[in-house]
Amino acid sequence: MSEQVYSELFRNNRNLVESVSCGVLNAVRSEALDCLEKYGFPTAKVEEYLHTDISGWLEPDWGINLGRVNIPVNLNEVFHCSVPNLSTLMYYLANDRFMASEMSQHSQLPDGVIAGSLNELAGKYPELAGRYYAGLADMHRPGIAALNTLLVQDGFMIYVPDGVVMDKPVQLVTLLQSPVNLMVARRILVVTGKDAALKLLLCDHSVDSHDYLATQVMELYAGENSHVELYDMEETSPHNRRISELYVDQKAGSDVSVTGMTLSNGHTRNSAYVTLSGRAASLTLNGVAIAAGSQHVDNLTFVDHRVPGCQSNELFKYVLDDDSVGAFAGKVLVREGANGTVSQQTNRNICLKRSARMFTQPQLEIYADDVKCSHGSTVGQLDDKALFYMRQRGIPKDEARVLLMMAFVDEVIGHVEMEPLRQRLRYLVERRFKGGQAQCDGCRICR
Repeated sequence: MSEQVYSELFRNNRNLVESVSCGVLNAVRSEALDCLEKYGFPTAKVEEYLHTDISGWLEPDWGINLGRVNIPVNLNEVFHCSVPNLSTLMYYLANDRFMASEMSQHSQLPDGVIAGSLNELAGKYPELAGRYYAGLADMHRPGIAALNTLLVQDGFMIYVPDGVVMDKPVQLVTLLQSPVNLMVARRILVVTGKDAALKLLLCDHSVDSHDYLATQVMELYAGENSHVELYDMEETSPHNRRISELYVDQKAGSDVSVTGMTLSNGHTRNSAYVTLSGRAASLTLNGVAIAAGSQHVDNLTFVDHRVPGCQSNELFKYVLDDDSVGAFAGKVLVREGANGTVSQQTNRNICLKRSARMFTQPQLEIYADDVKCSHGSTVGQLDDKALFYMRQRGIPKDEARVLLMMAFVDEVIGHVEMEPLRQRLRYLVERRFKGGQAQCDGCRICR
């Protein structure tokens, strides 16, 4: 079994892995090893992975950079993308290693905010990082949290202390580039204190045509009355496999908004596990997936209402073409005593061809009184009547199709609070529907 291969790989190279990692990361590797050997990788027999058997993704003989060999990535050469009219604090991960760059703007961080390499900052602030690292990620079940925790050596960390409002968004660009097929394990740790505010934009890109398997675990702690906006955009290649797990804990009065955008990919599995642990916490969880060819996009969400007076809203939309496959499974759990919960979960999907397939499973599990909860899903095709109406008014068929698809996904994009990012996403999505990528001057990624 492949998990045994990874266990043996770690045992044989443990000294090497730990020699280039800080104590906080190393402290939980033994637990991760035990969990990996006990629970293994999920297969299609596990309900959460019914339509995405990631165990098969983990079988190939991937290269893994355990010794932190420097794989040159020239940021100035390969990456020139930006969001017009949006000034951000920009940071980079090259494969699974934080990459210092003259474009990173550490000097512009507000007092008390720390951001940068997870390995470096966890070594510099072990009490702070140790308080949160691996505190949310669930290794005690089939998944990739245990494998990621076992092998991870770096990533990104940002800490926003009480009362600090980040005026500028933080942008984390992850680039996959290697001379060989590569598996990467990256970790992201986000902590916002009481009354703090943060806007975080994640951009996931692959630079070349090698095969990649990216495992990503992100832990997000939202303090009391904090406001967090998280945008996660994937623009990779058909050669890319991505397994991402997001864990969120929301304290009282916190407001968290998460928007995921899969614009181009190979095979993707995104999971979001959110715990509303404080009264009056509010969650918005949205997603758009656009797939064609043999692309595969699977989103799973689990929202746990543990206390009274919280609300959650989910909206996921897919547009599938050719032989692509989409899957959505969303579960809302309202625990006993979580009275006054308000929750809405919606999944709407368009299959442009009969060969495209969509699997959807929204769920509600309620053990409390006085709640307002609803869920629903639809799968259909473009409205033939609307298409005919537009063509009768002189709009070419292809343009009419793009307009209808844009109108379909714009309900999600419209929730993006930052106007420049909202306009940029509309541009990228329109280019995607027209069969191309957005062109950025001098950027190798977009060629």
